[in-house]
Amino acid sequence: MSSQPLRIALLPGDGIGPEVTAEAVNVLNAVGQRFGHSFEFGTGLIGGCAIDETGTALPPDTVDLCRASDAVLLGAVGGPKWDNPTAAVRPEQGLLGIRKALG
Repeated sequence: MSSQPLRIALLPGDGIGPEVTAEAVNVLNAVGQRFGHSFEFGTGLIGGCAIDETGTALPPDTVDLCRASDAVLLGAVGGPKWDNPTAAVRPEQGLLGIRKALG
């Protein structure tokens, strides 16, 4: 095993995102087991699910999680539920925000 686990921020997002990222975690764990690597996953909110839970597409806790991680695994963001073009807060603002925050 590697001496320290790789910290991965898991941002499942919306729609099919949680299903896809869950399978990606399974693959990473299998690779880690086979090749002696270990991973620690922390989960954050982004996009529509973040809007529903916090009122913002990118909560500060998610940015903090990503900055404290070695990598970010991002799922799908947005969907029909949040397709109002006149909405003040839209899921894609989370994508723009995380890109800006992480450079």
